[in-house]
Amino acid sequence: MECRVGCGACCIAPSISSPIPGMPHGKPAGVRCVQLTADNRCALYGKPERPAVCVRLQPHPDMCGNSVAEAMLLLSALELATQPEK
Repeated sequence: MECRVGCGACCIAPSISSPIPGMPHGKPAGVRCVQLTADNRCALYGKPERPAVCVRLQPHPDMCGNSVAEAMLLLSALELATQPEK
């Protein structure tokens, strides 16, 4: 599957615990990454400072669905399902 250009769901819905340039403590779920451009593209794509977790994340129908809205729902559900127990 190819990444849906301009989607940005993977840069908003999930939490990222590793440092991101401009977000040294990572980002919480539901918060837009500071490296996501106005047209929902990664400003760090292809650059060495892009976090490894972002580089390794590959688009898949189970997380991307058929639309941006579906991707947000699927990724938000995955985020909830993988949160540590309190």
